[in-house]
Amino acid sequence: MSDSIDPKHDDHGMPGNRRTGRGIPIRSLAPNMVTAMALCTGLSSVWFALSGRWEAAVVAILVAGVLDGLDGRIARLLKGESRFGAELDSLSDNIAFGVSPALVSFIWSLQYMPKFGWTIALFYALCCALRLARFNARIDDTHQPHKSAGFLTGVPAPAGAATALLPLILWLALGDLNAPEAVRETLKSWYVVGPWLFIAALLMISSIATFSASSLRLRRRIRFEAIAIVGLIMAAMITAPYPTLAVLVILYLLLIPFSMSSYAKVRRNAQP
Repeated sequence: MSDSIDPKHDDHGMPGNRRTGRGIPIRSLAPNMVTAMALCTGLSSVWFALSGRWEAAVVAILVAGVLDGLDGRIARLLKGESRFGAELDSLSDNIAFGVSPALVSFIWSLQYMPKFGWTIALFYALCCALRLARFNARIDDTHQPHKSAGFLTGVPAPAGAATALLPLILWLALGDLNAPEAVRETLKSWYVVGPWLFIAALLMISSIATFSASSLRLRRRIRFEAIAIVGLIMAAMITAPYPTLAVLVILYLLLIPFSMSSYAKVRRNAQP
């Protein structure tokens, strides 16, 4: 029967044993708990935005990004990977990095745009969903040129969210630096935020090759320098979080042409 229960799985699709009553091992739930935390944290950014707490709105999405990077690693470490977890992760990413940045941008700026502010916000959320759907559709595909070369296809959802919020991050950074109010108001204007959010949406669904963690390699002789740079970045994040975050997002965007060039070089070398 179609509605019969598989004795090897519980009603949530997770490994279990109903007859022995042994229950679900905690290692199967731990990564899903982290994913749920990422979803709730990312969506909370909308609540912060409705309260005008823009710093908290940005931080909430950043924390969601950190949690999103942890859940997969925890799943692999505890050998708790599951199809359920993969689907939950995609739903969490769509809400935390698609819906939430769109709504935050709309509340902050695009609501003042004549006619098309909500359209652009919807377009960004849609592009994030399309990106995640494309990823899920290809998850079992053996022919993935970008993945096989260690690259990603398009800008990943967490980086896309940071890119979408760059005007807001710069607005906060200039506030910390006591910049003229006219400059900050320009960054907040819909004619800056609208086109920028549109570009961020296109970057997520694009087919350009972007760097992944596995595609970046450091020479052994500069490993201590790399550790020192990471420490410097953390110190800067503590003392001047928003200016530092703005610089990091801009550097990531500047790396995209280099990732495209690096991927093209890998493809040329792979040809017989």
